[in-house]
Amino acid sequence: MILTQNEILNEIRRARVKIEPFDIESIGPASIDLSIDNKIRVFNKDKAVTRVKEELDYKIITKIIDISKGYILKPRELVLGITKEKITLPEDISGWLQSRSRFARFGLMSHITSPFICPGVSNKQVLEIFNAGPRSLRLMPDIKICQLILQRCSGKARYDGIFKEQTL
Repeated sequence: MILTQNEILNEIRRARVKIEPFDIESIGPASIDLSIDNKIRVFNKDKAVTRVKEELDYKIITKIIDISKGYILKPRELVLGITKEKITLPEDISGWLQSRSRFARFGLMSHITSPFICPGVSNKQVLEIFNAGPRSLRLMPDIKICQLILQRCSGKARYDGIFKEQTL
């Protein structure tokens, strides 16, 4: 069951859901807007083939850059961002990251794959940002780029995988 605004606010008041930093204006009818931080990862320009395997580490084929003054995202370009907000969920609430429709109309996909956030997580969320449109788009830090949809789970679980304390 998806949590609506009143339920989201109740969970925040009870300190079961934590968003740091928190802005009450970010809470919508059934989602929470999240903003992009001031650093992103861009892919190296080499043309080498990367073999897909379990041990693959995206950090070896990308580099971190500061976007305090903005970043021009070209058509068909993928970058990795991270939310400014740290999200902490209890063991019976999971989440889904989605693009915001206002930006999707320009072709901006703020999170193209792996949108699921496991219950019990406590970290910032890495975003796979893709420009599917025909025009270059300027990314700026602090823009509310995506939304988090919360959902109650039947039972309890806690994420303890390799991205448990993820950073960009």
